[in-house]
Amino acid sequence: MTIDRPGVLATPENWMFPPGDGWTFDQVKELELPFDWELVDGVIVVRGQTMLWHDHVRDRLCRQLEDAAPAAYGVNVERCVKLADDHVRKPDVSVYDIEGVDLFSTECTPVSKLKLAVEVVSTGSRSDDRIRKPALYAESGVPSYWRIELEEDRRLAVHEFWLPVEERSYIPAPLHPVHREKLVTELPFPMEIDLTALLRF
Repeated sequence: MTIDRPGVLATPENWMFPPGDGWTFDQVKELELPFDWELVDGVIVVRGQTMLWHDHVRDRLCRQLEDAAPAAYGVNVERCVKLADDHVRKPDVSVYDIEGVDLFSTECTPVSKLKLAVEVVSTGSRSDDRIRKPALYAESGVPSYWRIELEEDRRLAVHEFWLPVEERSYIPAPLHPVHREKLVTELPFPMEIDLTALLRF
């Protein structure tokens, strides 16, 4: 079932039935539902439940990035990024250029300002985080992408990807495509992060 009325707003009663050409961000941004969601090709998609380790790593990484970031960068957790009017994603962690971003009026991080998108892989997000999201972020010109995986030994691996100039698909970071124990990188700015500390209580 679809709704043929253009401009109708999404509500808790109709959100499952998008208009024929899909919802847009302006139609769904005020929607309040008892779960977190993203807008994918005009369809509201439920974000999966996460384990405690996932949120622990996400929040601690955010703090580490904030400590390492130069003044020109902002860091955020699960802030929406509008890739298109009908496609809005929420990276687990975002690093963005703050120049020209209005703290008081900005709803979504402008994708043109996004310098690093980080996804922490959970059971329900494996295909998205490994395949779909990096393709979308690369197509949108986001220079860096990290995919964080919890390995069988319960240690973290950070898969680092770079976007070559004028390209629209990522390549593994040439010097250190996968980081374990410690992450050392120059992009989006020089930093060194103890990965084992992200899992400590």
